[in-house]
Amino acid sequence: MYCLLVNKVQFQREHTYHAHHHTVNNTRAVLCEILASRVLRRFEEDNPGRKGLLLLANVLVAGFEPFQNAPAEVLQGADPARSWIRRSRIPRSRDDYKKKAPALEVAIISESKMLLGSSACSRVVDAIYTGRLIYTPSSFIDILPDHYKHKPISLYSPGKAPLLNQYRLIVPRISNILDIAQFVVLLVLYVIVMADERYATFTGPEICFIVYALGWSLHEFATILEHGWQVYTQNLWSFLDASFAVIYTIYFLLRIYGFAAGDIRASKTALDILATGAPVLVPRLAFNLMSENMLFVSLRDMMADFAVLSLLAIWCFAGFLLAMVWLGDGSHRPITVSKWMLYVWFGLDGTGIQKSLDFHWLLGPLLMVMFAFLGNTLFLTILVSMLSHTFSNIVQNANSEIQFRRAVLTLEGVKSDAIFAYQPPLNVLALLILLPLKLMVSPRWFHKVNVTAIRVLNAPILLIIGWYDRKFLWKPAKPKAYELQSKARSRLPFWDFSRFSVHGDIQAVFDSEPPASIFEHLSDNEDSDDDDTEFEVGRRLSLNGKQNGTSRKVSRRDSTASMVGLPEHLSEMFSDRSGISLKIRLEKLEASNNRIENMLKQLCDAGNRDVADDGMSEAVDEIADDKEPAS
Repeated sequence: MYCLLVNKVQFQREHTYHAHHHTVNNTRAVLCEILASRVLRRFEEDNPGRKGLLLLANVLVAGFEPFQNAPAEVLQGADPARSWIRRSRIPRSRDDYKKKAPALEVAIISESKMLLGSSACSRVVDAIYTGRLIYTPSSFIDILPDHYKHKPISLYSPGKAPLLNQYRLIVPRISNILDIAQFVVLLVLYVIVMADERYATFTGPEICFIVYALGWSLHEFATILEHGWQVYTQNLWSFLDASFAVIYTIYFLLRIYGFAAGDIRASKTALDILATGAPVLVPRLAFNLMSENMLFVSLRDMMADFAVLSLLAIWCFAGFLLAMVWLGDGSHRPITVSKWMLYVWFGLDGTGIQKSLDFHWLLGPLLMVMFAFLGNTLFLTILVSMLSHTFSNIVQNANSEIQFRRAVLTLEGVKSDAIFAYQPPLNVLALLILLPLKLMVSPRWFHKVNVTAIRVLNAPILLIIGWYDRKFLWKPAKPKAYELQSKARSRLPFWDFSRFSVHGDIQAVFDSEPPASIFEHLSDNEDSDDDDTEFEVGRRLSLNGKQNGTSRKVSRRDSTASMVGLPEHLSEMFSDRSGISLKIRLEKLEASNNRIENMLKQLCDAGNRDVADDGMSEAVDEIADDKEPAS
């Protein structure tokens, strides 16, 4: 899996730089992804159940290195400019903790959306996102590293884990909820600060905002270092976070300078710059809450196309600006000419065309009209066509796009840096205290101090997480959920108009509570061991072989394997307990069908003959009636 995806990355790189092999390299890249998908599918079919889930997780999230197990001469002949990467991936730690990229990360980098949208990959991603699968990830650079204990890939058992388990803070679903809560706090503080601007002094809310936003920016910076910029930018709201981090940094520097130098103008400029963060912060919450909405899924690619085409247009149309400035001989400033051309470009104002006579009586209007045709008509038509094409492609592959975004969110959510266990602004305090402490104590004692601090500072959150995991993590849905749904519907009698519909009984049957035996059956199947299932399959196949007088090897594609777990009255229909093989039963069923068809055919022929006899008799009677008057 890892080798196929790494080769796909290389073929995509050659696809970009070698135009004469454009189609060949593109085909090779697609072939690598198809082979990886087939390999993963084969693993899923051969290994069902929880043990199969664990095996799939080892295939997808186990770390590998491109130069792993390479001969010494290959390592010596490698690019020396990239040797620092290999050295940085092997820190001096007790357990030789290494930075290795998993196949899931390489799939995200190569944008293997078909592989990430497969059922096997979705199964692993969902298990990691909910915290059923746990592992210790690796990062490119750690701000506060603590790799004293390395947890292998395993299934999480809430009963065996401690109640205050600090590792649950890096579960993607939990970290996503915490990120939303942190952002809501940041947005509230931002609104309070901007509603009460004071340039001369720092208010209490502004101090809280500065400290909290500093911790939030540190969290985002550590996220970029965790998996790299390429994985970070695959997130839907990454450009919003990065934009606000830049705005906050400029505001913070200007604000500190204005306060230290007593410059009111610099302080006002700082708050004005901070005000420009509102278009970034306000829609960011919608990206979190509706991350699977097609509008937000397609917005990232559409903005990328828009930015590229706009830059190309500005580059190409810069020649018209230079021509106008040189024709005017300094009569108008370049910024004024740019404003006129921008208005013409978007069709807002025709001042540029009216003022074109000031540049030249013939060339000025000619250049401005040409710019209007090319910019306003041709460019906007191309832009709309490109964005429509991008949106239609994303909608056609909506499932793959959504699964790809889920994989990105899951991979980013699992973090190894200890700085993520501290909520803003406590992460700033942890960085100032624990980072110098790491240089003075042993790794064992640093791990103890770090774990104690995390558990103390996050005790309420860890208690809630521990209670939820023990009660809901591995348990199937209960009938109480249907009771709560029915109660919720009963509380909305006035505006729940669906129950008054002509086809309201269709929804009513799903609102009814299923029998308790169904949930007991699901719970028994969920908790049963996979080895028992495989033993039952083998036992049935061996009995069938003995009854038929032959013995055959159990195949993973044997159709009887899917009968395990069916209700008894259904499995007996396909079993061979009576000593009659399934082939003989099918032959007898075919013979019965033939007899039924012959009977129906005979009935139809007899009916046709009766109809014909009745018709002949009626015709004879009519002829006789016609002859009587003549006689």
